[in-house]
Amino acid sequence: MREALDVIETRGMILRRAGSGSFVTWDPNGARESVTAVAAETGPLQLQVIRGILEPEMVRLAVVSMSPRQIESLGETLSEMEAVQTDAVAFARLEEEFHRKIAIGTGNPLLVACYDLVLDTRRQSFRAAMYRRHLTPNRIAVYQRGYNALFNAIVARDIEEASEYMKLSLIEDQKLLLQES
Repeated sequence: MREALDVIETRGMILRRAGSGSFVTWDPNGARESVTAVAAETGPLQLQVIRGILEPEMVRLAVVSMSPRQIESLGETLSEMEAVQTDAVAFARLEEEFHRKIAIGTGNPLLVACYDLVLDTRRQSFRAAMYRRHLTPNRIAVYQRGYNALFNAIVARDIEEASEYMKLSLIEDQKLLLQES
């Protein structure tokens, strides 16, 4: 018990006073504010670097870890994505949902928390503006085909194909980012 209290004290979640006891000092809203600050301070290139590290490995782990029910749910999100033809905001929201379901499919809560920070950062104004300019109906159709290929690789449990799609997707986003510069 003492070791556990030591750990949560070092994380700033409690304050311990000899003779008085332990007091909760952690503010979950404060933690959320610091996450928001990190997302706001992260630039587009920094975001791409982190995505390049996380997403290919995230999909590798998801391919071997996702349950049939999780894959079915991912397919439902894909179906919703395929129904979008012109609404960039709706497509971006579903794209985030799709990626988050992959993160959850890894079964790793720390990875999910890290990816949530990636998603918070993607929602920053530079990303939203980029989508308004570049997420045309033609580009939505291209992305839909790519997500369909990714989904099929996940269903087939093809780690290499799924990872390759993620890498190609990141390259496309990087091209858009360079057009913005």
